[in-house]
Order: sequence, then structure tokens, then C-alpha cells
Amino acid sequence: MAISTEEMRAREEGVQASTQNIAQAIQEVSDRAQLLVREEIELAKAEVTAKISTLVRGAVIGIVAGVFALVGLLFLLHGFAWLSYYLLPVPDQTVFWGFFLVAGVLFILGGLGGFLASRAFKRGSPPTPDLAIAEAKRIQETVKSEHPEQTI
Repeated sequence: MAISTEEMRAREEGVQASTQNIAQAIQEVSDRAQLLVREEIELAKAEVTAKISTLVRGAVIGIVAGVFALVGLLFLLHGFAWLSYYLLPVPDQTVFWGFFLVAGVLFILGGLGGFLASRAFKRGSPPTPDLAIAEAKRIQETVKSEHPEQTI
């Protein structure tokens, strides 16, 4: 059983063609994997950026709430000073009620700001890219699965 030169060339061309097809498939898989990795990194960056901006917003609101509470405390103490002055045996002047009203409004604003700040901190912490991690796990399951078309 001798093989003719034409059959030998045909076999060599077939081997070369299948080698090229395999190389093209490997290159395509590599390109898609690189694209997937880049997209996952971008998703993680976007997620962390959104959570950090929420934390910063919460910190600013918390600082403002603290300022309101501090100024409210100042007015409250000032009002108590006027009240103690009023309770001394001196002429009748009730100026302190204005101080109490302002202090109450500032405490309400400080409480509202503190509540909003705590909600923002709870929503934003910790700044981990949850969606990107879930997507990476899904990709890992798909790659490791015997039937990748069924895992997605």
C-alpha cells in the first residue's frame, strides 16, 4: 500500500488547515477572554466609584448635621443662660424663648441630617464591586462546566 504524492500532499494540507483552524480558535478564545477581563475591570471600577460617591455624600451630610447640632447646643446653652438670668430676682424679660425655638429647629435639622447620613453610609459600605464579582463567578462556572451553554 503505497501512498501517492498527491495523497501525501492532501494529507499535509489537511493537517496544516486543521492546525490553522485550531490556532484561529485559540486566538479567538484568547481575544474574547481579554475582552471579558477588561469589561469586568470596568464594571468593578464603576461600582466602586458609585459606592465611594455615596460614602462621600453621606460624610458631607454628616458633617453638616454635626454643625447644626453644635450650633443648636450653643443656642440651647445660651438659652439656659438667659433662663437662669430670668429666674434671678431681676426685672421681667423673657427673651430666652427665641433661643429655645432656634435651638429646637437646629436640633431637628441636625437629626434629619444625621438620619440621612446614616442611610447613605449603610447603602455605600463597604465599597466592593458585588456585580463584577458575581459576573466573574458566573464566567468561571461557565468555563469549568461540561455543558457551558446550560450554565448561563
